[in-house]
Amino acid sequence: MTRRVLAAIAAAAVTLTLLGAAPASAVVPLAVPPSTTEDDPVRAAEYWLDDYGIAKAWETTRGKGVRIAVIDTGISKGPAEFEGAVVGGTDVSGVGTPDGRTPVGAVDSNHGSWVASLAAGRGTGPDAGMIGVAPEADLLSVSVGFGSSATKSFTEQIAEAIHWSVDNGADVINMSLTTNVPDWDESWDEAFLYAMDRDVVIIVAAGNRGSGTTRVGAPATIPGVLTVAGVDPGGKASVEASTQGITLGVSAPSEDLVGVSADGRLVLWNGTSGAAPIVAGIAALVRAAHPDLDAENVINRIIATARPAAGATAVPDPLYGYGLVDAAAAVIASVPAVTENPMGSLAEWIRVYRRAQSDPTPSRPAEAVVVAPLPPADTLERAASPLLPSRDTVLYGTLPLSVGTVAAILVALGVTAAVRRIRLASRAPSR
Repeated sequence: MTRRVLAAIAAAAVTLTLLGAAPASAVVPLAVPPSTTEDDPVRAAEYWLDDYGIAKAWETTRGKGVRIAVIDTGISKGPAEFEGAVVGGTDVSGVGTPDGRTPVGAVDSNHGSWVASLAAGRGTGPDAGMIGVAPEADLLSVSVGFGSSATKSFTEQIAEAIHWSVDNGADVINMSLTTNVPDWDESWDEAFLYAMDRDVVIIVAAGNRGSGTTRVGAPATIPGVLTVAGVDPGGKASVEASTQGITLGVSAPSEDLVGVSADGRLVLWNGTSGAAPIVAGIAALVRAAHPDLDAENVINRIIATARPAAGATAVPDPLYGYGLVDAAAAVIASVPAVTENPMGSLAEWIRVYRRAQSDPTPSRPAEAVVVAPLPPADTLERAASPLLPSRDTVLYGTLPLSVGTVAAILVALGVTAAVRRIRLASRAPSR
């Protein structure tokens, strides 16, 4: 932890209390007394603003005109930091309010407000109060319920939340949640592809070892999303507030993060749940500065301009991804355009691994086979009664027999006539 952060925390009179909120690993209530110094202690505690080029990026843009959907436990209505920031919302849990502004969950109801404040908090004055990475971006509050606090399955909630966010103009979707398993329900194929096909950048948290995620789980394993790992204030991979995996995109601060609770109180908290909205805010800055860029190139700019991590052994690295995010470079650097999402293609993954859902490959028609004509069939003869004459019996039986008989009769007649003449001659009268 840097000296500036330690001084800011001391000035803010922090009281340490751990809270076992499921999405976050640790929370420290931040009591801020009236400031007696020129610098606001809350702003001073936001070390990522300077260390990760965010303040520098503000010289170009603060995210105006970009809409970030926060799919989480809901963004509270009370805090001053959200005034004018939330432009729409809905509830998909079945237990929240229709506008998505009533925090859901008995344990982690503050989570959505913490996340939103990091992405686009407005502060409480020009140079005071909690300010987000993209303080002029608009927010959409989509409240979901974890575990038994919801009337719908978690899978169904996320699919519905993504559809609603896209249909209501989200340019960036932040999902500070994990399932702790690498696989996902097939219904998410369609939902995530729905957003990607409509040019939406999806930012997801990698998960935390402190809450049991030893390796990234869905949705951080879905191709095409930008997965965010966490580092401590010194830029080293966080032991408790991050995890590892081959799908990591970039790293961002995940320790000693300032957040605004649903009731307006400030906290310091840990987790990649906080690293993700920092990157979501940077994505909003990039989209505002480069409105002509599609989602693939927004993601590519964030990845291509990331600073190498001191502890990385490869690029991408299983702990740091492509490196530590740099907002200023992502906004102002010259980066060649790409034609494919560097984090992969969900459509291609579906084609390969969900064969039952992909269109069948057209098969070549079989070549015609010439078959020699068959010989003519034998003439069928109608069966005849053995008592009636047939062609063969007439030709070979009756006819020869008749001819023979006639000939015999003629011979016999000739012989008889000859005998009769001889007898008559022998009877001449005597004299």
